Amino acid sequence: MREIRQSRKLKSVRYDVRGPILEEAYRLEAEGHHILKLNIGNPAPFGFEAPDAILADMIHHLPEAQGYSDSRGIYSARTAVAHYYQSHGLDTHVDDVYVGNGVSEMISLVLQALIDDGDEVLVPAPDYPLWTGAVSLQGGTPVHYLCDEDNGWNPDLENIESLITPATRALVIINPNNPTGAVYSESTVKGLAELARKHDLVLLSDEIYEKILFDGATHHHTATFAGDDVLCITFSGLSKAYRICGYRSGWAMISGPKHRAADFIEGLTLVANMRMCANVPAQHAIQTALGGYQSIDQLIVPGGRFYEQSMLADKLLNEIPGVTSVRPRGALYCFPRLDPEVYPIKDDEAFVIGLLRDKKILVTHGTGFNWPEPDHFRLVTLPDVDVLTEAIGRIAEHLETLRA
Repeated sequence: MREIRQSRKLKSVRYDVRGPILEEAYRLEAEGHHILKLNIGNPAPFGFEAPDAILADMIHHLPEAQGYSDSRGIYSARTAVAHYYQSHGLDTHVDDVYVGNGVSEMISLVLQALIDDGDEVLVPAPDYPLWTGAVSLQGGTPVHYLCDEDNGWNPDLENIESLITPATRALVIINPNNPTGAVYSESTVKGLAELARKHDLVLLSDEIYEKILFDGATHHHTATFAGDDVLCITFSGLSKAYRICGYRSGWAMISGPKHRAADFIEGLTLVANMRMCANVPAQHAIQTALGGYQSIDQLIVPGGRFYEQSMLADKLLNEIPGVTSVRPRGALYCFPRLDPEVYPIKDDEAFVIGLLRDKKILVTHGTGFNWPEPDHFRLVTLPDVDVLTEAIGRIAEHLETLRA
């Protein structure tokens, strides 16, 4: 009998955040080892809990959340999202909003409706690897443009333009950025929008970390600069700022020349209908979250956990010989560089597995985020300062053995 094999569509798909390295961590745990998992931005295991108001509102609405909703999302949730963007100066209406099971699902739905076989999509390097994988699964070709480490990890606009071809359909922006912690400057976001305008590209702006900003950093919505003549799809949700990753509550908001995108919007509605609807109880969290007390504000200032942990991680990493880390201005990560002259690493996945076996610390290798060189890794900054100090201390010890 023939072997049952995976689809050929998966040949070029990688998702190393949850790949073979995590499987090795599970194996070590089965042997009785305690593994500190710093590979995924999941706040719950590190003591971050959902705001009480969100829990109360979801519980209150459970009796009316048992059936399917409108495939685009319940009206109150979509209205709340529209009002949120209106408060930031965008001309957004309830019918411009689609609610999904997290941003991840909305990325997949949008690409299903947008991408034909052979279409090219510009994706940052490094990127959140779901973007690269989702483009490939839809038959598209991800083309990686470079972000400049020496310029605070802002995208290199000249590099982006050099990669545009007649097959280029869309430009992905991740701001604030995962994995680098960058928050793009106003001039960078304007430049990205202008490239899309010049070359008639759709902008796909992943802004899930927009509320997690440090030291006065300002987040600029891509849609602001896309204006009325560039189609922009903005992705965001509740997972990170409201610490409810498991509830799966995110959205996509369409702005720009919707009259020119009527056929695409019809397609997006079709694929949304095919999956019936998003998780209904979690949709009831959206209005409360966006309109209520913003507890995230206390976490991102000096003295707040997100802030103190990010700054401590940056400090401790930069104290390790041969390691440099660009200070994060947002999000929940550091993306340090290992000097190849000090650490001549040829296989960064092997390096991460070695660290895992030696020190029981799980991080993610830089090439897992489609960075072209094996000289970076990503560290999640969610543990409290004592645990984070211990973890980076163990990383420093492991790197000392490599230097030796």
